[in-house]
Amino acid sequence: MVSLKGHFWTLMPPLGRAWRRPAAPPGEAWQASLIDPIVGPVQLTGRFHAPDQARDAVVLVHGLGGCCESPGMRSAAAAAESAELASLRLNLRGADLRGVDYYHAGLVADLEAALASPELARFEHVFLLGFSLGGHVALRLACQSPPPRLAAVAAVCSPLDLHLTQEAIDHGVEAALYRVYLLHYLKQIYAGVAARRAVPTPVERVRTIRTLREWDDLVVTPRFGFADALDYYERMSVGPVLSRLAVPALLIAAMHDPMVPAATLVPWLKQTPARLTVRWVEDGGHMGFPPRIDLGLGLPGGGTSLESQVLTWLRRA
Repeated sequence: MVSLKGHFWTLMPPLGRAWRRPAAPPGEAWQASLIDPIVGPVQLTGRFHAPDQARDAVVLVHGLGGCCESPGMRSAAAAAESAELASLRLNLRGADLRGVDYYHAGLVADLEAALASPELARFEHVFLLGFSLGGHVALRLACQSPPPRLAAVAAVCSPLDLHLTQEAIDHGVEAALYRVYLLHYLKQIYAGVAARRAVPTPVERVRTIRTLREWDDLVVTPRFGFADALDYYERMSVGPVLSRLAVPALLIAAMHDPMVPAATLVPWLKQTPARLTVRWVEDGGHMGFPPRIDLGLGLPGGGTSLESQVLTWLRRA
């Protein structure tokens, strides 16, 4: 059972940010395209901002049901600007509600396309900072064949075992609010795609989905060629392949995270790979933390915002 502290830090910061939207550098509209072997051309969108003095860049990746304008993405972009880093707030395919396709937790093609975009070509180092599912995708890329220009990755409140995380969110009254929230936005993405091309499951049926397991069985599985949801979880979960990390990686985990419980992470962290740095946070929930926090990374400015410390770690990794 997750403590009340975990729920507090999960719910209160987003509510506060919704009331007062975090400032973010204005940037400019960003686009890139790739060819998917099944659906053909896929366009990606986002917001790109590069301070004049920036020599390095970070690609920011949202979580499940998020987008480039999510409060956490905006806060991270502001922290990047303060650190004289260029930032690309990436919409995974479909997240802008204008796409012809949708994403899943192991689909790294969108990140590869972003890293290869002309806007990032001039920077000495490029980093990935992913939140929740976005962090999982970033870690997947770092464990496969990352582009040579990728210098380091960071994942905040990210799952390592998709099956255990799905069960944690799908079961129990405590997680019901989070499950409804996620599915609401996922269904919006799916309806947008269905308005532009044929989809594997009728929209009317998808509207009745009540669990992430149903979503993965009816939406992710038929689109991406998995046998079923369990096959998807087994093949895409990053936990079993963490030993293949090709670049330095940082994982920030909240002890009382109600959506990615500590128990779902611990089995894969018993033998931490040499390239993985893990920091557990006591005061925090899922993507919600005190405004000033010390991650114990031994960096100047420890006790500032989480985003600032993570960005500093990436540059020094």
